[in-house]
Amino acid sequence: MPETTDSETGMAWAQSRGKGALAERMGIDFLEFSTDRCVATMPVEGNTQPIGLLHGGAYVVLGESLGSMAANMHAGPGRVAVGVDINATHTRSATSGTVTGVCTPLHLGRTLTVHEIVVTDEQGRRCSTIRITNHIKDAPAS
Repeated sequence: MPETTDSETGMAWAQSRGKGALAERMGIDFLEFSTDRCVATMPVEGNTQPIGLLHGGAYVVLGESLGSMAANMHAGPGRVAVGVDINATHTRSATSGTVTGVCTPLHLGRTLTVHEIVVTDEQGRRCSTIRITNHIKDAPAS
């Protein structure tokens, strides 16, 4: 991929790559995809703890799906990005509707990327802040 991408080009890239079985199972839907900003939604229903709150791990799956995909787009042809660190701080609990994750790069290097993903509820309130670091390396031989 080029150094920067517009959302239309990025969405075409993301759709051709696929989102993966876990993201499919959790109902994650990519809405916007570019080098500078990636956006996805995920339903609360089906991704909750026994007490009805969106599971903390579900926030992390949404964050890693966005951050890893963004890092792989940045990596370009013949290279892959693999996660080496992720952390999340949950500050509010969604109990219904849909949450939205917005992923922005903090660092886009030759061998390392860092992205921040802010997840909000339908009222625009921040529920979780996730940071993911990916290592970029040559893709394994097929």
